[in-house]
Amino acid sequence: MQDILSRLSGIHRPAILVRAGNIGAQTYRRGPALRRILGRTTLPRSTIALLQLIDIEADLNARRKKTDAGYNLVRHVEVMIALIAEAALLRETLRDAAT
Repeated sequence: MQDILSRLSGIHRPAILVRAGNIGAQTYRRGPALRRILGRTTLPRSTIALLQLIDIEADLNARRKKTDAGYNLVRHVEVMIALIAEAALLRETLRDAAT
């Protein structure tokens, strides 16, 4: 699990995108958000969700950088919100397990 958090720390995105993600993460509702983003009816554990979100976000970022016509800023923000919130949930879980 630490590898996932290390991988997340290596992600560098525009400050405004990260800021939007942080603001949205404050009101994150895991169930509806992950169902919409991942297209699944059952919710995966945080580690699985994070791995999938990292892949989705990387694809969105590549599209952003290429100025791809299919790039969707709203979806990118939505994925960033979920990514930031899921990472916080994982950190909290690891902290609780350590005590």
